[in-house]
Amino acid sequence: MDDLIITVTCDSTMSYPGNPNMPAIEDVEAVGQQYVDAVNAGASICHHHGVHYLETEMQADGKKLSRIDHDGWQGLTDKIKTVGTDPLIQYGIASARLEEKIKLMKQGPDMMSYAFNVHDEYFRPDPAYPANEMYSLHPRDELEEASKAALEHGVKLEIECFYTGAFWNLEFIRNQALLENPVWATLFFGWQGGAWTPPTAKSMLYLVDHLPENVNWNVSIMDPATQWPLAAMAIGLGGHVRVGWEDNPYLPNGDLSKHNAQLVEVIVKMAETMGRPVATPKRAREIVFGKTSVS
Repeated sequence: MDDLIITVTCDSTMSYPGNPNMPAIEDVEAVGQQYVDAVNAGASICHHHGVHYLETEMQADGKKLSRIDHDGWQGLTDKIKTVGTDPLIQYGIASARLEEKIKLMKQGPDMMSYAFNVHDEYFRPDPAYPANEMYSLHPRDELEEASKAALEHGVKLEIECFYTGAFWNLEFIRNQALLENPVWATLFFGWQGGAWTPPTAKSMLYLVDHLPENVNWNVSIMDPATQWPLAAMAIGLGGHVRVGWEDNPYLPNGDLSKHNAQLVEVIVKMAETMGRPVATPKRAREIVFGKTSVS
């Protein structure tokens, strides 16, 4: 079993807009410090959203996604890199148009998220705030173009998988030699909307049992009540874990975390208790890019 890779995702502006501890998304210094502290706590992949703004209405192309501030993305990356331990930078804007994502690839992130299934997401944990919603299809010709661009720019795709149809698309694209092994896939549980998969042990076993071969898998659980037991389950099964304010800002006792590092620390302690070493950024690079065997 490989060392445990912990991904941290610190931006809750979309998923938990009422989080009082979240800095303004434009404050790359403060947001970046959240990532720096999380890396020092044990995270080795930084899944960040740079600076972006959700469209308020459905657009003429039938999509409702995000607009990108490219300078903001570079500024946040530069701040995270001041940590000095070379964590992997994962551009996590699956909710952007292809042309925007290709432009972001030119900044040279290690990884970039791409949903290999439909986007249909609904964020409203607090009824005092209006719902944030995203919609987009990702047809296979788009996935081909995105995968070609990623190879050309030396960026490894993080395949976002909300249900098993993403696995079929993964294999369709990999069979064209457009994805390098081992593939990195994140399984999403509890994300509300039309792409929802319930955050349960049965769901995790089902998805893991149907994963294609030569895939390193990671979990994202957007459900405060089930995230921690499911994270332990993933650790025990040999998967990797993502935590942070985007997915769930609450600690196991229900308290709101003050820093993303606190959430990382929970996973570190969990892994230590279970006897699984936590990957350093250097080790995480070896695992993600295939310099070690896939468990």
